[in-house]
Amino acid sequence: MRTPSIAPAALFLALLVVPSMSAAAGDIYIGTDDNGVVTFTDTPPADLSGFDLFIEELDANRPSGWARIDPSKLRANIDNFDREILAAAKTYRVAPELVKAVVLVESGMDPRAKSPAGARGLMQLMPGTATEVGVTDSYDPVDNIKGGTRYLRRMLDSFHGDRELALAAYNAGPGNVRKYGGVPPFKETIYYVDKVLTYYKFFLSERPLRRS
Repeated sequence: MRTPSIAPAALFLALLVVPSMSAAAGDIYIGTDDNGVVTFTDTPPADLSGFDLFIEELDANRPSGWARIDPSKLRANIDNFDREILAAAKTYRVAPELVKAVVLVESGMDPRAKSPAGARGLMQLMPGTATEVGVTDSYDPVDNIKGGTRYLRRMLDSFHGDRELALAAYNAGPGNVRKYGGVPPFKETIYYVDKVLTYYKFFLSERPLRRS
């Protein structure tokens, strides 16, 4: 796997926001440690030297109904499910970087994540959707990623491969996408589509998954 470049600050400004001169609790930063290894951390140097904000956990725009992001689990699991993602992506012909972006936004890489509405696991499957795509245990990473990717493939097929519409349908349901003739004018859905596509582009350009 190619490690991400730290140099292009514009990339990270586009990803999120300009960080302040001190780290905020819950934020995740990306940078190079003292050994020259690219790392994710919630405890960067006080002056943020060599580090950029990757995920702002306390983002006021993140819907309250979504699963909370646990910074420690994100840091520990950022690459832990790549094998499962690659397998499901190959089976259902979906870009693995897109699947990984969905996982990151939905659950922050936490296989035990649960939203107040009852969505579960890495790809935050509602019980009905899980049953529909053949998932028996939404907290099992293999089962969840396979089912979530299968559903994402279904949304891509429904909207002729249009990623924006497929992601909007994943978040708000295909009925709402058809009703509004595009991304529904819901703040949550607009935010969701933007975040997933932002991380999808990041993974493609800076941290692609290694194909076998």
